[in-house]
Amino acid sequence: MLEPRLRPSRHRRTGARRAWTPAPFAAAALSLVAMTGCSTLSPPFDKMKDSQMTIYRLQNVEPPPVAQTSPAVTGFQLPPQVQQWIQAGASLLPQGLLPPGLLPGSAVPAAPVMPDAVPFHGFRIIEWQPVNDPGVKNDIVETFGHSSNFQQAATSCMFAEFGFSIAQAPASPLSPPPADILVSLSCEQTQAFNFNWPYGQTGITPDTTKKIVSIAQRVFQGH
Repeated sequence: MLEPRLRPSRHRRTGARRAWTPAPFAAAALSLVAMTGCSTLSPPFDKMKDSQMTIYRLQNVEPPPVAQTSPAVTGFQLPPQVQQWIQAGASLLPQGLLPPGLLPGSAVPAAPVMPDAVPFHGFRIIEWQPVNDPGVKNDIVETFGHSSNFQQAATSCMFAEFGFSIAQAPASPLSPPPADILVSLSCEQTQAFNFNWPYGQTGITPDTTKKIVSIAQRVFQGH
């Protein structure tokens, strides 16, 4: 007597296909998502590449006030964070970009020519330049627009050497104030004004310090 032939199970074949086909596509999709996420700028910096920008050099530490009849001050006590920063090489910042009066033997910052000049969020402006180079603008938003450039701040001090002011896109007929950022290389810290800082960290990483120094050199020293 002949035994009946058993047909292969469609269920088993279908199950094998299901186990084999999705894996490559899933891996590719996850890879694409990861690549896209890494290149996305955080708001509001994602809309600022073409905005008007200004960078300020700031006097991070002011000397104590001196009466006009008193002899000229040859030096003054620096905060310990700034002293450590100077001793460590001032984050590779060229002397031409260091705030006056910080290096031993250098002149104490002179009084501003215009006493009524408005400081930048409490810090006296030494020099300022508008940013016109699209490449520098891109570097600025790339620096501030990624959370990986920031870390937990090691200190709570703020002795800002630089200030960044970036025009914000109007959300109404009235233009909002610019997004202002204080940057203290000596405190390794940032502070934002007029907008919501998008990260939980305000401390700057060593790589971010290098990026800020490079931007300042190109804007104020042309290289």
